[in-house]
Amino acid sequence: MPNWICATCCVEYPDSATPPSHCPICEDERQYVGANGQQWTTMAEIGKDHANDWREAEPHMHGIGVTPAIGIGQRALLIETPHGNVLWDCVPLIDDATRKRVESLGGIAGIAVSHPHMYAAMVSWSEAFGNAPIFLHKDDEEHVMRPSPNIRFWSGESQEMVEGITLYRCGGHFAGSTVLHWPAGAGGKGVILAGDTIQVVPDTRWVSFMRSYPNLIPLPESKVTHIVDVVKPLAFDRLYSAWWGRVVETDANAAVLRSAERYIRAITD
Repeated sequence: MPNWICATCCVEYPDSATPPSHCPICEDERQYVGANGQQWTTMAEIGKDHANDWREAEPHMHGIGVTPAIGIGQRALLIETPHGNVLWDCVPLIDDATRKRVESLGGIAGIAVSHPHMYAAMVSWSEAFGNAPIFLHKDDEEHVMRPSPNIRFWSGESQEMVEGITLYRCGGHFAGSTVLHWPAGAGGKGVILAGDTIQVVPDTRWVSFMRSYPNLIPLPESKVTHIVDVVKPLAFDRLYSAWWGRVVETDANAAVLRSAERYIRAITD
């Protein structure tokens, strides 16, 4: 039986003979059900006319995104480290070409996902690479649509995945929304992978913060301030959000601070 995938958010569900009756991820106010109603697909169907596009983001980090774009169009990031490779966020397709390329780079030691909109086919990815552990914050446990013993729910404010890779809970977009800190990235100046906990906007000198991006629901000042308080002490010069081209290339820590100040002025004036 197939694992059904929501055609709008691309989150994978347990195997069943027929599709689920609805997608709680899309019915939540932070997402949406498409204008044509709930639609379902499978990885086999996606693989018929889609493939994974690989792009080097920077040395030792690769972007992986489905082309043509599907669902919300995010891309994942694979970081190579001496202590094992880490997949950040996920996409709804894994095929033979992807398996071979990941294996040629040393496989996957762990998977971390910023928040439920990026869960995609995380369990299938885990199973494809030796049941790699999936690190999710426990605050988002209720949003897991395909349970798996490979999921490791962590709690508190930080969690080391492998040496040199640490997750931090920022909250905001979701209660468990998480960023990844890679101090060795950006030539040793540090990188934050933010999903859309911190969203790089088209003017990539700036970022923003929202409860819902498609429905334009803002975050309150207290939530934005908390996000800033979490990342401000971290050393990072570059910040990636979840889509191709959405990168603050340099001085990203300062960009987050000034963006938060601008955002708070706009919602409180």
